[in-house]
Amino acid sequence: MLDAAAALPHGCSAVIYCEGQFGEQDGKTANGLVRHSEKFEILSVIDSRQAGTDAGEFLDGVANGVPVLVSLNEAIAHAGHVPDYLICGVAPADGLLSAAQRVVLLDGIARGMHIVNGLHEFLNDDAEFVAARILAGVTITDVRRPKEKKDLHLFSGRIFDVTCPRIAVLGTDGSIGKRTTATLLVQALNARGVNAVMVGTGQTTLIQGGKYGVALDALVPQFCSGEVEDQVVAAFEGEDPDVIVVEGQGALSHPAYLTSAHILRGSRPEGVIVQHAPKRTMLGDFPMVPMPTAASEVALIEAFADTKVIGITINHEFMSDEEIDAAIDEHELEIGVPATDPLTRPLDRLADMVLDAFPAIKETLVSSRR
Repeated sequence: MLDAAAALPHGCSAVIYCEGQFGEQDGKTANGLVRHSEKFEILSVIDSRQAGTDAGEFLDGVANGVPVLVSLNEAIAHAGHVPDYLICGVAPADGLLSAAQRVVLLDGIARGMHIVNGLHEFLNDDAEFVAARILAGVTITDVRRPKEKKDLHLFSGRIFDVTCPRIAVLGTDGSIGKRTTATLLVQALNARGVNAVMVGTGQTTLIQGGKYGVALDALVPQFCSGEVEDQVVAAFEGEDPDVIVVEGQGALSHPAYLTSAHILRGSRPEGVIVQHAPKRTMLGDFPMVPMPTAASEVALIEAFADTKVIGITINHEFMSDEEIDAAIDEHELEIGVPATDPLTRPLDRLADMVLDAFPAIKETLVSSRR
C-alpha cells in the first residue's frame, strides 16, 4: 500500500478542485471521487464551466447532492465552514500544475485546508508550497510519491501462491472508465455474495480509500510488476477473497503507457475485461494516434499474456441509448464474449461476466447457501 495515501484519515470533509475539466478525461480524479469515495465526504466540486449543476446528475444522470460551484469562496460559503481538505481533481497527461491551479491550491492552504495532490509534481518538494504549508499548519499529501526504493518489490513469483481468480479490467485507451468499471464489478459481485476485493493501480483509487494498491505510473519500471504482485498477494492474504479485481491503466496498445503490461505480468490474471469507447476515434490525450478496436486489443492481450478476455464493457460517451444497445450487440457478435455498459445497464450483467467465466465461484456460492 502506498504510504502517503494510507495516512489519509477517513470521514473528513473535502472540496474537489477541477476547474475546466469536470466530466472530461483530464478530470478523471474528480469524476471518480464524485462517483465513489470511502475516505472523504465530498461537499462540492469547483468548475466554473459546469457551475449550477449537480455533480452526479452531470456525470451519470442521477443526482447525488454534490453541487458544482464557481470558486473556492463559493465552496466554503456553501459548506458553512472551511472544509478539511482541498483535493486536486485534475489529472493531465503531463501530471503538472498550471499557474492558475497553483493559485487556487495555495489559497486553500492559506485558509487552513489540507491538500491532496495526485499529480506527478510533488508539492512537498516545492519551496512555495512547503512554506505555505508550514505557515498554515496543514499537510500536503502527494499520493503518487513512491515508497523508498529499498521498500519496493521486484517480481518474486509469489503470485503463483494466489489461488483465487484474478480479473484485470483493461481498456483501449487511458481515461476510458477502467477504474469505474472495476469498482462497480467489485460492488456487483459483493452484492451477489461473492467476496471480491479490488487492487488499485492509480492515484484516484488510493484517494478514494482503496485498501490495496499502488500508483503504478510513478514507479521505476523495474519494480512495477513486483509492486502489482505484492498488492495482489497482500489482498489475497489479508481478505481470503473469492476473486481479486485489478484496476487497469492506459492500454496495452498505447504508445505512451506501458502500465498494462506490468499489470498483466504482475497479477497474471485468469480473465480480462476490456473497456472500450466506440465513439472515440483518436486516443484521448494523443489525438495524433487512432483508437484501436476492441477486437484488436483483445487479440493483443491474449497474445501477450496467458489469459482470456471474458467480457467487453462499453464507455457510452457521445452515444444514445439505442447506440449503446447496438454497440453491445455488435461487440458480442464480433468478439464472442458478453458485453455491457456498467453505468447504464443492470450490474448483474457485469457480475455474470465473471460468474459465467468461473463456474467454480458459482458452485462455492451455491454450497455456502445450503
